[in-house]
Formats: sequence, structure tokens, C-alpha cells
Amino acid sequence: MTEPRPSLPVMDLDHLSAMTSGDTDLGIEVIEIFQHQAQLWSRLLDPRLEARDWSDAAHTLKGASLGIGALKLAAACEKAEKAGRSETPPSPAHAAVLLGDVKDALGETLEAAARAIYDLTASRNRRES
Repeated sequence: MTEPRPSLPVMDLDHLSAMTSGDTDLGIEVIEIFQHQAQLWSRLLDPRLEARDWSDAAHTLKGASLGIGALKLAAACEKAEKAGRSETPPSPAHAAVLLGDVKDALGETLEAAARAIYDLTASRNRRES
């Protein structure tokens, strides 16, 4: 019997802090860039499109998510990306499941990102007062 895999964090703020050297303003800016990227690229997470198109979108979202520590989203994106770039792309039904997982993780991540911006802003304001 195999051990269950530990769940990945929706957003690892320690990772974000390490990537931004603890700079709160930079952390907020990076999250805002991620939010913008997510809005642009999520439109291409459509199983009716060519696999190349949605796998490119998944690849881009994976990179953006790794920048903010959104490991759960990065893992879902990687799975979709690999499937879309495989020699035999998945069926539209399988692609819909893969991309549904990405969209679910993206929704969770966007909620966590909004919370993180709120927390970082509040933390910055407390330090400044």
C-alpha cells in the first residue's frame, strides 16, 4: 500500500518572501503581476482549442505560479502541459478534466493571492504607523 502524497500548498508565502527577499512591496507587485497573467492566460484553458494552445497557457501559468509559491496550481499546470504536449494529445474529455483541475487550482490560488495582498498591505501599514 502506498502512502498518500502530501497535499501541496495553495500558496506558500515563505516561498514568496524568499523570492522577493522579504520586500513586502515587491511581494505585492509580484502577486498583482500573477493575477494579471492569470486573467490573460486562463482564457486559453479551453479543451476545445488545439492542445498546443492550452498547453502553452498551462506552461505560462505554471511559471507564474512558481514565482508566488502556488505549488498546487503549478502541479496541475504541469500535468496539463505534459498531456497537451505529448505525442498523442488527450481526448477532449480528458483535456476538459485536466483543465478543470487547473481552473479549480487557479480559483483557489486567486483567492489566496487576494488574501496575501490584504495581509501584506496590512503588515506594511502596521510597520509604517
